Amino acid sequence: MKTARSIFVEHVDQIAVDPVHRPVDLVHLSRQAMGDKDLENEVLRLYAHQADICVEQLKSAENARAWLEAAHALKGSARGIGAWTVAEDAAVAEQHDFEESPLDIEPILTKITKSVKEANDFIKRILGDA
Repeated sequence: MKTARSIFVEHVDQIAVDPVHRPVDLVHLSRQAMGDKDLENEVLRLYAHQADICVEQLKSAENARAWLEAAHALKGSARGIGAWTVAEDAAVAEQHDFEESPLDIEPILTKITKSVKEANDFIKRILGDA
C-alpha cells in the first residue's frame, strides 16, 4: 500500500532534476518540518516569496548595511529549507565588501539570481504551480 509520503517521493523523483543535486534538499526540509507535508509546502511557499524579496533588496542595495541584511536573510532562509546552493551564493554575497567594491556585485547578483530561480522553479514544480 502506498502512503502519501511514498507517492510524494515518487512524484519528486519524476521531476527532471539532477538526482544528486536538487535545488532543495527534501530530506533536510522534511526533518525541519518534522514530516508534516502541509508545513513543508507552506515553508516552501514562504521561502520562494522571501527569496524573491531578498534578490530585489540586493539589486537595489545602496549601502553595505542593506546589502548585508539582504544577503544574510537570504542565506538563513535558504539554509532553513536546504537550498544549499542559494545559501552558499548568499554567503559569498554576505562576505563581499560592498563599501570597497560596490561595482563588483554584478557577478554575485547574477549567480544568486540564477540559483534562486532554480530553487523557486523546483519549488513550483513540487507544489504543482508550474
